Amino acid sequence: QVRLVESGGGLVQAGGSLRVSCAASGITFSSYAMGWFRQAPGKEREFVSAISWSGGSTYYADSVKGRFTISRDNAEKTVYLQMNSLKPEDTAVYYCATGSRPSSWKGEYHVWGQGTQVTVSS
Repeated sequence: QVRLVESGGGLVQAGGSLRVSCAASGITFSSYAMGWFRQAPGKEREFVSAISWSGGSTYYADSVKGRFTISRDNAEKTVYLQMNSLKPEDTAVYYCATGSRPSSWKGEYHVWGQGTQVTVSS
């Protein structure tokens, strides 16, 4: 079955950097778009970034544009989210998901990982 496993979360000080990864199995990874979402306590899950199957198109939420970079390695079946200049408001559980096309809409994605916690201290 399709499985997505996130890793790389942790505790970092404001202004620091962190890279989270999402390893996929059970799918033809290079055929699917990938997305990153996040959910803070008491808040809705929100879009962070998405990338097309080839990696040629990337999309970002306004709140992370210029600070976060999404990338993928189709040979390794892994998608990455490099997060720089982190802020306390970036604190959340980060989820990766796979879908037919890159989108900011949660409903476009049909398989989700279990999430990885990112905590940014002030």
